[in-house]
Amino acid sequence: MSGSPPTSHAVPQLETARLMLRAHQREDLPAYAAMWGDPEVVRYIGGKASTTEESWWRILGHLGHWAIMGYGYWALVERASGRLVGEAGFGNFKRDSDPSFQGLPEAGWVLAPWAHGAGFATEAAGAVVAWGDRHLPRDHSFCLIDPDHGASIRVAQKLGYQATGMTTYKGDACILFRRNRPERIGPAS
Repeated sequence: MSGSPPTSHAVPQLETARLMLRAHQREDLPAYAAMWGDPEVVRYIGGKASTTEESWWRILGHLGHWAIMGYGYWALVERASGRLVGEAGFGNFKRDSDPSFQGLPEAGWVLAPWAHGAGFATEAAGAVVAWGDRHLPRDHSFCLIDPDHGASIRVAQKLGYQATGMTTYKGDACILFRRNRPERIGPAS
C-alpha cells in the first residue's frame, strides 16, 4: 500500500458551562440514532431520517475523521444529566459540491429536538471554533446552511461566519458561510 499511514489522534475533551464535548462512544448509539432518526432534526439536513445502521456508520466516520484528519466531531453531553445533546465539530467530507470545498474544514452542529432553543448549539459550536482557531491547519473554515434554517444561520453569525453567497449540494440550495481565523493563536497540530 502506498502513501502515508494514518496518524492516530485522540479526541480532545472540551468543557463549557453546561456541556462536555467528548469522543463518540458505542453507548451513544441509542440516543444518537433517535436524534438522527427524528424528522425535525433532519428537516434542514438532507430531509431524510437515518436508520440505526446509518447512524452507527456516522459515529464510526467521526472517529475515523479524528484518526485521519486530526480533527472531527465531538459528542455533546449535558454535564448535569449525562444526556446526549447532539454533536458539533469540523469535517472534511469530500463533498461533491459546486463550487468545490475540498481540503477546507467544514463546521457543523446538530442537536436532539429536546435541546433546541436552549443555546446549546452556540455554546458547543463556540468551544469548537475556539479549538479550531488553535488547531486547524487552515486559516478559514466554512459551513453550508439551508436558507430556511434561521436558528442555524443565527448560530453561524454569532460565531463570526459570514454569508458569502449561495451554492448547491446534492441539488439543494445552501448558503455558504465562511469564517476567517482572527489570527494564529497557537501551533497547528
